Amino acid sequence: MDDRPLPSGFAVFTTFPELLFIWELVFGGLVWMMVTSSQLPHPLVQGWVVFVSVFCFIGTTALLLLYLTGAHGGEASWVSLEAAYHCLAVLLYSLSSVLEILATTYMQDGFTYERYLENISAVVFSCIAALLYMVHVVSL
Repeated sequence: MDDRPLPSGFAVFTTFPELLFIWELVFGGLVWMMVTSSQLPHPLVQGWVVFVSVFCFIGTTALLLLYLTGAHGGEASWVSLEAAYHCLAVLLYSLSSVLEILATTYMQDGFTYERYLENISAVVFSCIAALLYMVHVVSL
């Protein structure tokens, strides 16, 4: 861990890795939208993917708002909290990416090519979200 001060206010949008919060929200939201807009060939599996994306979307939003308001007070323990949250997000998104890949691979006949492409998009966005969370953890 370096000795740089924790950003607060709008400085969050100009520092790395805190800038990744925005991209994590964007790609997490895209996963959420793509899975819920498809016809869900495997509702239980894809329900888990939606749970992970919504959980991480809410968690990232809460963490971003706490950083924006300066609730951390400059305490170094927030880096540990952020690292723990992002490690959990990497684990959950990696698992949900694999499950979404399996759900897409085993799509049965009767689904249109458009629905198949929506599931492929969800897989890609889920993998990108997992990668963003991983980069965030590594750069802390």
